Amino acid sequence: MTETRPWLRFYGKLPHSLDYPEITLYEAVAATAARVPDDLAWDFLDTTSTYRAFLAAIDGCADALAALGLARGDRILVSMPTSPQGVIAFYAANKLGAVPALIHPLSTAPEIEYYLNASGARMALTLDAFYDRFAAVRPKQPLETLILARIPDYLSPLKRFGFWLTKGRKIAAVPVDARVRWWADVMAGTYPETRRAVSNTNDPAAILFSGGTTGLPKGIVLTNRNFIAEGMQAAAWGGMAEGHSILAILPIFHGFGLGVCVNAAFMAGGKSILVPMFSAEVVARLLRKKRPNLLVGVPTLYEALARDASLAKADLSCLRATFSGADTLPRPVKERFEKLVAERGGRVKLLEGYGLTEAVTAIMAMPLDEYREGSIGIPFPDMLAKICRAGTEQELAPGEEGEICIAGPAVMQGYLDDAEATREALRVHADGRTWLHTGDLGKMDADGFFYFTVRLKRMIKSSGFNVYPAQVEAVLYRHPLVAEACVVLKDAAQANAATERALIEHCRAQLIKWSCPRQIEFCTELPKTRVGKIDYRMLVQQHQTKQDGRGGKQ
Repeated sequence: MTETRPWLRFYGKLPHSLDYPEITLYEAVAATAARVPDDLAWDFLDTTSTYRAFLAAIDGCADALAALGLARGDRILVSMPTSPQGVIAFYAANKLGAVPALIHPLSTAPEIEYYLNASGARMALTLDAFYDRFAAVRPKQPLETLILARIPDYLSPLKRFGFWLTKGRKIAAVPVDARVRWWADVMAGTYPETRRAVSNTNDPAAILFSGGTTGLPKGIVLTNRNFIAEGMQAAAWGGMAEGHSILAILPIFHGFGLGVCVNAAFMAGGKSILVPMFSAEVVARLLRKKRPNLLVGVPTLYEALARDASLAKADLSCLRATFSGADTLPRPVKERFEKLVAERGGRVKLLEGYGLTEAVTAIMAMPLDEYREGSIGIPFPDMLAKICRAGTEQELAPGEEGEICIAGPAVMQGYLDDAEATREALRVHADGRTWLHTGDLGKMDADGFFYFTVRLKRMIKSSGFNVYPAQVEAVLYRHPLVAEACVVLKDAAQANAATERALIEHCRAQLIKWSCPRQIEFCTELPKTRVGKIDYRMLVQQHQTKQDGRGGKQ
């Protein structure tokens, strides 16, 4: 079935295959800068940069990092929000043949120490506000250089003053520390010009870390080719081209944010609107003010936007493509958002996609003019997907549920220093291709459209049977009282025994007996991960804490 690729007939004018240049990420940005030097590359809180200036900043940063000791094969830990410093440093490290390891800027000191030990980085870049966390760590390999950036580094004088009034003056002064270098000083310095390192497209370009839902986060090693292929595929699928803009609301430590919101835009010659602090209110304001052409986000974002009163009178005709990923998109959310856009002059559809960090990010999505309820779409050009019996390499027939496996140029090089996990995830099948076993359950229909069910590891045993929480949540979501599944009531006043009975009966009418909840706990809100997904691990921890407090009794 994978050889015939039945999904190709839904490509329309999209090419079945793309021509990926055998270059590095630095060379790719340099090529864009040569093609459209005066077009805007990024916009950060109204400060903008042309591609010409962007490339010059990357070159200057590479010279500075080399002077500070960063060389080919070294790692640099980047702990930054979506900002010019983090993006510039990412491509500057690539020019030197060094590998940036990107982490969340709000990482705790123990997490930072873990990431430093895992990556072996002796140099790091973070904000001045987070200096104390880095100062507290004692990694196995000492941190030799800590570059500190400030949010106002790229703000106008007026915005700089505003930042100081609201947040800047609350940031503690950084004590004398021989390791510290300030970004502004580093970028203003004069250094010997550094030539591009001898690197190729298959060399590592970044280390991103998995969400860590089971055990410690794993480092995922992604190559230049991975990023270039995924960037070109995503740009082609969304119709992103020169002159277009995309909101970079997903963080750069996340494959979606770095791979689509930033790198795909630069591959296409578009503009990335960098958003350092995410909230639905911020996104709504930027939709009105910046009028981006493309928007990608998680379902909770679109749910919030659909309910945002400030968009009720906004002109949303600028939107040409919107995609949802990282979590299942409930149909009511899709319909509410599309209704809002249609009422405000747009014709865009909210299309669900699928991806994972082991393949940079998105590797399949719904076509722009097609919809199948519940489907995560069809594979991007040059990406293959199939359904295998879980734990095996046996391909299943259309309609049968099994593990989603993918192959193609976006698939990772492997897990950082973890040969066993790499062997388990990347397997050579009978066709000679290396397939990534995603750990996700799903199925494919006869037309080649895929459907995600649940993470294999997110499963409950009940009465000896497998119960997948996502299936229960999907049913609960359809109940009129439920705003989010796992479960949040639309009206907190209805958190009572009668509602509990009603929801359980609702599930019994649609789920097999052992999949039905026996007890429901009401919460005013659910914990979220740093990218806006429901944090199931935190829910488990909260539940366990409550159980321990009750002496383990139900």
